Amino acid sequence: MNKNFFKETRILDGGMGQELLARGMEPNGTLWSANALLEKKYHKLLLDTHLDFIKSGAEVIVTNTFTLRRKRLRDNKIEDKFEYLNKKAGEIAKKTKEFYPHVLVAGGLPPQNDTYEADTRDSNEIREDFFEQAKILNPFVDFFYLDVLSSVKEINLGIEAITSFNKPYLIGAHISEGTKLPSNENISDIITKINHKNLLGLILSCISPENYEKNLNEIKNLGIPFGFKLNAFITTVSKSGYIVKYAKSSGNPNEFLGQRKDLTPKKMLEFVKKFKDAGATILGGCCETRPDHIKEMSMLK
Repeated sequence: MNKNFFKETRILDGGMGQELLARGMEPNGTLWSANALLEKKYHKLLLDTHLDFIKSGAEVIVTNTFTLRRKRLRDNKIEDKFEYLNKKAGEIAKKTKEFYPHVLVAGGLPPQNDTYEADTRDSNEIREDFFEQAKILNPFVDFFYLDVLSSVKEINLGIEAITSFNKPYLIGAHISEGTKLPSNENISDIITKINHKNLLGLILSCISPENYEKNLNEIKNLGIPFGFKLNAFITTVSKSGYIVKYAKSSGNPNEFLGQRKDLTPKKMLEFVKKFKDAGATILGGCCETRPDHIKEMSMLK
């Protein structure tokens, strides 16, 4: 693909996991969006949801692979389905091209351990986890998307893991609050401490509009295409007992992260327009961001 793709305003999709739940997918442990792949009865629902984001203006969709990391599958006692589920996610995402050939498919590579927390495991283990997932997705995707990562270490290892596939990548870094990654590193460290060769751009992912605004100046001054996937959770701050609480939940993250009612499509558009006017070219949504939100963003093209 054209490495200058994101130098022009582009529209990404919204939050898949929460949208599937809103459309009737039943929770299953902490599998979240993975249940749409595990249960064949939801395959059409997943495809239709991808297509609805595209109909709303998305030029890029992300594979439904956020909870297909080995750890999450292991926790739910279905690690043996790792290859099948990731392959099926790639197949369903790519099938959208039969209807909309212009759409790009991003291979979503999520944090390989816990969400919103820096992965402190051995580097070789993290790199191998990224590689195994990327290898399965590679035949189906146009580029890779490092999705909601919390440290420079993870981002660098993810990049190393996909080098052999010779495809460009978009970085989705996470900041729960303030102006530091969960690893306590700066956004600028992602650029200054990593040797980038196939970088498409850098976005902050699964972040509130208000917190994105706090980080806007730093990210815009990096001299690369930038943007966001905004969420409508009340918080993504990892607290003591977060994983325990998650494991005991019904499988819907908004039960303990909260769901904002104020971020209507029109209200979110106000934020997005402000960020676009400041130079952001990569516009999209994350958790609790629905096709109607993406439709409003697409008006800014």
